[in-house]
Formats: sequence, structure tokens, C-alpha cells
Amino acid sequence: MALDYRKCAEQIAANIGGGANVISAAHCATRLRLVIADNSKVNKKALEEVDGVKGMFESNGQLQLIIGTGTVNKVYDEFLSVTGASAASKDDVKKAAASKMPLWKKILKTPGDVFVPILPAIVASGLMMGLVEAIPKFFPAFAGTDWYSFLDLVANTAFALLPVLVAISAARVFGGNVFLGAVIGLMMVHPALINAWTVGNYAAGEIPTWQLFFFKVQQVGYQGHVIPVILAVLLMSTVEKWLHKHVPEMIDLFVTPLCTVLLTAFVTFTIIGPIFSVLENYVLAGAKWLASSKLGAAVMGAIYPWTVVMGLHHMYNVIEAGMIAQTGLNTWMPIASAANFAQFGACLAVALKVKNQRTKSVALPSSLSASLGITEPAIFGINFRFMKPFLCGMAGGAVGAFFGAIFGLGAPVYGVTGIPAIPAVNKTGLYLVELLISAGVAFALVWFIWHEEKPVEAKAEPAPEAKPAEPELVVPTVSVIRCAAGQVLQPVEGNVIARESIPDDTFASGVLGDGIGVEPTAEVVVAPFDGTVSSVAESHHAVGLESNGMELLIHVGVDTVNMAGDGFTCLVAEGDEVKAGQPLIRFDRQKIKAAGYSDTVAVLLTNSDDLEGVECGAK
Repeated sequence: MALDYRKCAEQIAANIGGGANVISAAHCATRLRLVIADNSKVNKKALEEVDGVKGMFESNGQLQLIIGTGTVNKVYDEFLSVTGASAASKDDVKKAAASKMPLWKKILKTPGDVFVPILPAIVASGLMMGLVEAIPKFFPAFAGTDWYSFLDLVANTAFALLPVLVAISAARVFGGNVFLGAVIGLMMVHPALINAWTVGNYAAGEIPTWQLFFFKVQQVGYQGHVIPVILAVLLMSTVEKWLHKHVPEMIDLFVTPLCTVLLTAFVTFTIIGPIFSVLENYVLAGAKWLASSKLGAAVMGAIYPWTVVMGLHHMYNVIEAGMIAQTGLNTWMPIASAANFAQFGACLAVALKVKNQRTKSVALPSSLSASLGITEPAIFGINFRFMKPFLCGMAGGAVGAFFGAIFGLGAPVYGVTGIPAIPAVNKTGLYLVELLISAGVAFALVWFIWHEEKPVEAKAEPAPEAKPAEPELVVPTVSVIRCAAGQVLQPVEGNVIARESIPDDTFASGVLGDGIGVEPTAEVVVAPFDGTVSSVAESHHAVGLESNGMELLIHVGVDTVNMAGDGFTCLVAEGDEVKAGQPLIRFDRQKIKAAGYSDTVAVLLTNSDDLEGVECGAK
């Protein structure tokens, strides 16, 4: 028997505390995605028994009900009608879910959000870097070949310019312009700056500086850094959004990017960067002190991955070079190897245990990269993202580093860890034992402690009686534009005015087509005919519709694009089929007026010159 979509939606609504308990609602191809205000009102057992619900689980602050392809969209439409909730995109739901997270979870989630899109690049580069560095250890002559030089270039590119990738991805996460984000990233690794990986070769006073007001800024790049880049782009995105809202539209195009980049660059090099430089010095001094004892080695084996997260681990080359110069033996390398190989073990455990194929496809190559000494893919792509594997890796690193310190492991070289360091270490057999201990402890802990999120299995109680559905909106009856192809009904309640009276020169001049304006008294735009959604503005303040050759633009407010979507909710997507009277956009008139803009709705037939008998005005 066919599913009763209405009944399914009513029972879902009844068992989540009603429409008032819904913060946001959206759907994907198979699931209804909800963000709930008060989870204590959700009857999970009853939801599992609702006819049409094939499964249920909670993830990242969302309640997700598995309904099925071709069905979920119909249940979703009825759900909106039953609850009165506003339609939202998957991104809207994610943002709403994220807003409910505690601050510490938001902070930990951000690096994962930034790194997931760039994982393919750093996983590929990490694997290649490990292999390119390992081959000369077994075949020394390979290091002098053109092939080595070429492969080294290809492998190192993503990591040499990592701040650029991080900046672009962070700009997407924070809602900034990705190209401005790229500029900030490129600026931080500009070739005119001293490479951060080689700055340790400079003596005190040799590093060139800038005198910017009362700031004395060292001209050093940020190769390998993550946190300062993310903070810089967060600042950039915040500044850019503020300027878009306050700079007049006619000069916004050049004033906003110029001021954004200049201010961000100044703060990055004078405040954000120097703060992390001081942090690096403290980390290095503390690392030297800790590495001098067995217990200290265990502590450093545990906290080493955190310095990778902060982008400080490349500075340890200074410690290693100093050790070799003083004693001829680098005892720091076994500590780093234990920490890195433990992250390998933790990531491998996730790869073997997880059922999600997308996670598995990232975890396996990332773990192989970590075994070769390149841990960024494993840490940012898997372990730090799920946190428990990261903590298990810290435990494995502590045990392995303690073992290495007891037996005096070391090497006369620096810059390599994990498998590539095997030919260089002083006690090969014990070094292999250290790696096995580190990875083994981390692997075992992840296997028994970490669990993939799964649907909750529970028997359900009968669903309570559903609340009656709210009345549907009335289809508009006033015709405001007429032509040979058809007519356009008034899409929002209010006073209809002539096109020439719209308080915007572009709309009033007719350059975008003939039409009318509406001074709204309501806050819902509905479809003025049966048709197809041809476009939706990113800021949700305008939609384009097509029907029988008519191309219509409905634009809510004047200059409201500068509000960046604040106060607007678009209820349809590009390609949707709509019926006359169907809600398209909800908007907040008070927010529009508070922002200093007119709320007049422009209704324009953009291809009016191609249509016959165009007549405008209420009738």
C-alpha cells in the first residue's frame, strides 16, 4: 500500500514536540534532517515505529530520519505544511546544528571543516613525500637523479603552499571570498619572506624586519602553519562581511576588497603572527627541557601531535640540529617517530573498523602517509576530526617515546621519522619495537574505545494523535502583469505601484524589463503562476521564474543583497516546479528597514521586449 505522506509527516511532528520545537528542517536524497530545540521532547522510540521511517540517528547536532529516495521530498513538503517550519538547505541545517554546539566543540570542529575539502591534495602529497624521502635511504644514488628532483617538487608542492590551501578552504567555511582568502594564504608564504622551515639557520639579528608604526615585524613566512592561517582568514571574512553591509554599493567593489586585504595583512603580520612566534619559542624551550628525561620524553610523545595541529612541529629541527652538533646523536627523532607512528596506528584502526566508505577511503591512505612520517592527512582528516582516535594516538606516542628514551634510541640525522628513519637509527631492532608499541597501543585503544555513530535501535511506543494541519495559503487573484503568453498575479500582499516609482534607478528605468513594484504589508512572497524556478540568489532575497515563455524576476527590497541573506529564507531551489500561491521567500521587513533599505518588492518581466501585449498594473 502506498505511503500516506501526510500521516507520516504528522506522526513525525507529533513525536518531536511539534513545529515549535523545530529550529531548522531540510532533506537530502534519502533523509529528513532536523535540528531540534529541546531534545527531551523527542520520542525516539515512537519515531522508529512511524510508517515510512526506515531508521533514525543523531549526528553533529542533527536528528536524521531515513525515509528513502523519491519519498523523502514528499514527506518533507507535508512536514513543512504540518509544522509551519521554514524550508532550509542542508547547509542551513548544518549551520543551525553547529550553533547549538558548545564552544569547545565548535573550536575542535573548525580544523576538520577546513581540512576535509583539501584532504585529497595533502593525502596524495603526504604519500609521495614519504616515498620520495624513503627511497634514497635504501638506494642512496637515487637522491642525485633528475627523477628525485622532479618527484620531490611534485610531492612537496601541497605542503610548501599549505597555507594557501588552508586559506581557501577556511574562506569557504567562514563565508568569505575564496579569492581574497587565497591572497591572504599566498601573502603568508610570499617568496620575499624567509622560509619558516629554514629560519633556524639565521643567527640572532640576521632576520630582516619591518617597522610598521610601533610594531617591529620579522619578515618570516608561515610555511607548514595552520592555526595562524585559519585565524587570519576568520578575521578577513569578518571584516569583509562588515564592510559589505556598511560600504555604499557603488564603491563596494573596490573599497571592500582593498580594505579587507590591507587590514587583515597588517593584523596578521603584527599581532597574529608574532603571538604564534612567541608560542613557538615557549614550545621549543619546553620541548628541550622535557626531552632531557625519560618521563619528559613520554610527555612530548603525547603532546607532539598538538604541535602538529598548531603548525609548530617543523621548528623542532632546531632542537635536533643542536643535539647532533653537541653529542652527534639526535634523541628527539625517536620521540617524534613514536608520536607519528601512534597516529598511524589510530588512523589504521579507524580505517579497518569504520563502515562508512567515504571515511574508510580517506583513513586508509592517510594512515599509510603517517607511517612514512607525514601525519597531517591522518590527524586533520580522521583522528583530530573524531577526537578519540587522536587522544588514543597521544597515549600510544607517550608509551613508545618512553620506551625509546629507556633504551637510548637516536640517529645522527634529522628531518625523518617513521619507516624512512629505519636505516639511520642507532638501534634498528629496538626502534622497530618502539614503532610497534606506539602503533599497537593506539590501535588497540581505538579499537575498543572509539565507536562509529550508528542508528539507534529501539522498539517504539504508539504515536500520539497528530495535530491538525495548518490552513494552506490562498492563491493570489490580483493580476499585475498581462501579456499574450499569460498573466502574473500579485506575489506579495501590499500596495501595487508603477515600475517608475520603485526607489531604485535600475528597476525604475526598465533596463531589467517592464513590471511593477509592491510596497509589502506581508512577509511572504508566493508564486504568481505555475512555473519553474530558474534562479535563486545566494543571499535568498530574489528568485527567477519561467512559465510559457515568460521570464520573471521577483526582487525583495532595494540593495538588500548587502544583507547577505540576513532576514531572508528561500523556500525553493533552482529547477523546482511551483504552483501559483506556493511560498517562495519569507523575509523580515523590520530587519530590512533596520539595515536602512527599502522593502519594496520589484516584480519584473525581464524579457518583456520579446513578448506581445505587455500591460502592467493591478487589475
